Amino acid sequence: MITEFKVPELGENITEGQVVNVLVRPGDQVQQGQGVLELETDKAVVELPSPAAGKIAEVHVKPGGRVKVGDPILSIESAAASAVAQPSSRAATGRAAASRAAAPAAAQPPTPAPSAPTSRAAAPASPAAPSAPPSAPPSAPPPAEPKPAFAAPAPSGPPPAAPEATPPAGPATRRLARELGVRLEEVTGSASGGRITPEDVKNHVNRRMEGPGGAAGPGAPPALPDFRQWGEIERKPLSQLRRAIAQSMAVSWSQVPRVTHFDEADITELEAARRRWVERHAEAPKVTMTVLALKASVAALRAFPEVNASLDLAAGELVVKKYVHIGVAVDTEHGLIVPVIRNVDLKPVPQLATELEALAARTRQRKIELAELKGGTFTITNLGGIGGTNFTPIVNYPEVAILALSRSRETPVWREGRVEPRLMLPLGLSYDHRAVDGAVAARFLRFVAETLSDPFRLLLGA
Repeated sequence: MITEFKVPELGENITEGQVVNVLVRPGDQVQQGQGVLELETDKAVVELPSPAAGKIAEVHVKPGGRVKVGDPILSIESAAASAVAQPSSRAATGRAAASRAAAPAAAQPPTPAPSAPTSRAAAPASPAAPSAPPSAPPSAPPPAEPKPAFAAPAPSGPPPAAPEATPPAGPATRRLARELGVRLEEVTGSASGGRITPEDVKNHVNRRMEGPGGAAGPGAPPALPDFRQWGEIERKPLSQLRRAIAQSMAVSWSQVPRVTHFDEADITELEAARRRWVERHAEAPKVTMTVLALKASVAALRAFPEVNASLDLAAGELVVKKYVHIGVAVDTEHGLIVPVIRNVDLKPVPQLATELEALAARTRQRKIELAELKGGTFTITNLGGIGGTNFTPIVNYPEVAILALSRSRETPVWREGRVEPRLMLPLGLSYDHRAVDGAVAARFLRFVAETLSDPFRLLLGA
């Protein structure tokens, strides 16, 4: 009878692992509870014991492979079935004969023992399992083996090909590689003995990002259930844009250790001035809060140049850009698109309003050019026209920060010795914590808030 050994439940929230080492080969005899596989999970390397005694009929996995709970590992022919095929007396006789003949046969080319039930039982002796001396009488029983069956000498005949070597790496490195969808076999280790470090994995991903092959996202998601069992469904194919958005978000999520800092700007005076401008220039492009946020961001990026940058881990450098190209997230019926306005620091507010209006219109009409979607150094996203009090946007990789604007609201504020209603604008700054410290992010966002709170300061751009 064949027993299929499948990956058992490994613990809470652990659904898969990576095979580190297979401890048995087809034809090996195992005992119930004997370790047969080393499996690395998110938390540790565990040794899986055989659920039954018998002979290994087939091995379904190899070192370096990934398996999930329920995947087959081994096929084991039960001991009872083996006993029917080969009586235990013949097996014992074969083992005793092989043991007695092992020492004198060591100098000869190895030959298989025809009556041995397994390849291991007929193997020549080695230091790991000493055999009886040549002068021992034929009736002398073989000495007891000091090690379990799976650690016995190699099988007779030509040695089998060694399993593929597992790249040397610690559990933390392997976990990072799984999260980023990286095969450790493709990574060059920089530590002693070629050991792979987490930094090696990150550098490998960065090189792939810079190459022609595109992005390296996280590993494959688990299979979805059949939703039809609960009711009617409809499947709609993803557009190329939606696929691109999904890939971009996956890359950013896997690459950027993101933190979001929140603040508020008192825009009472600024909003009043903006409304007066719009009323007096009804035919001109509308000056929106996003346009004013562009100008406020320019001043902040000048004061904190490390936010106008990208992180190059492979080179160990922070790439600080001397230009200011700001992307603005545009909501379209096809999905979120981020066109880029060039040289924002060199343009006055009316010109920015004109460019943003034209750029957003072309984006919604799907007439935007590919070049207009690249080269951004910072991004602004404004959901104030829809609603919400705050949100945490995803950093637009390889930038290191993104500014979020939510819906402004009148709030009672203690000001100059009394409570009065003020129009407050919620702000959020998501940033790459590898490149930007929390204190820098807090000062940057406070700078933006204070600039928006003072129309004259905004006008001067300082």
